[in-house]
Amino acid sequence: MRPNRHLLSIAPMMEWTDRHCRYFHRLLAPDAFLYTEMIATGAINRGDAARHLAFDPSEHPVALQLGGAAPKELAQAAAAGAAYGYDEINLNCGCPSDRVQAARFGACLMGEAALVADIVRAMRDAQPRPVTVKHRIGIDPGSSSGASALQSYEFVRDFVGTVAEAGCTLFVVHARIAILKGLSPKENREVPPLRYEIAQRLKRDFPDFTFVLNGGLTDLATVERELAAGLDGAMIGRAAYHTPFFLAELEQAMFGRALPDRHELIERFLPYVEARRSEGVFLSAMTRHVLGLFQGMPGARAFRRMLSEEAHKPGAGPELLRRAASLVRTDEAAQAA
Repeated sequence: MRPNRHLLSIAPMMEWTDRHCRYFHRLLAPDAFLYTEMIATGAINRGDAARHLAFDPSEHPVALQLGGAAPKELAQAAAAGAAYGYDEINLNCGCPSDRVQAARFGACLMGEAALVADIVRAMRDAQPRPVTVKHRIGIDPGSSSGASALQSYEFVRDFVGTVAEAGCTLFVVHARIAILKGLSPKENREVPPLRYEIAQRLKRDFPDFTFVLNGGLTDLATVERELAAGLDGAMIGRAAYHTPFFLAELEQAMFGRALPDRHELIERFLPYVEARRSEGVFLSAMTRHVLGLFQGMPGARAFRRMLSEEAHKPGAGPELLRRAASLVRTDEAAQAA
């Protein structure tokens, strides 16, 4: 049986999961499937593709998440992603932001299942990597007309069935409806209630497909419960960013890996930081992703303050990150002393 590479994954998060974040997350989670932030097709097809698509080989397995609604443009961007070596191409059908809706993609695509199927076919025809879809369990268009039908189980079931006919076999289910009017993207991640049972029901109705659960997974007990109930994988979102050591704890529980020393993680990150600094990348572009590493430890606030105040300065380099980390006294450091 082919191993399940999506048992643990880290969600695509706009303005967060850039290549620097993903490199750091890979240090914490050697077995996780990583995802880029959503990249609109125009940024790749008509922009600086290298800036958006370049990544470190250590990130494998890593997926490119695309945003768009035009099959030809998405096929072109998918082909570019495959040429760069991405392991999977993922279509965003879950983002509810006004800007994304104005371009007719993201969560509003759930209302056009036939179009999503056409997109999946076009992307699969254009390149050899698997094409997957990340979606919500329903949408609320912001008007009373037909709203209940778009939030029913039958709606998301039919969406999955239609898209599956185009050759998609892996679905990442953000287990909230997307409210398209009246809520900010942040509120759309918090206000609509989580309904994990919908993802479980999809798995029962489509047992041959892979279903990865996303939304509100912030503790090990919930992850283990949902996986034990039949889902194929857990995708961790904001918790992976704000409290990144949670990823290491998941690795220990799910894959039997030893918990790493947090200071050692910083040391392992430094060669990457130095390499990117030599290319002109500001230190703050990388250190912003590690601010939560020492959450709850004595000195964590001083660590965050030093990096927040000094990492943006033109001359700041890897030594600043090491100096900031030295302000934190963790259990691991105490045991090594």
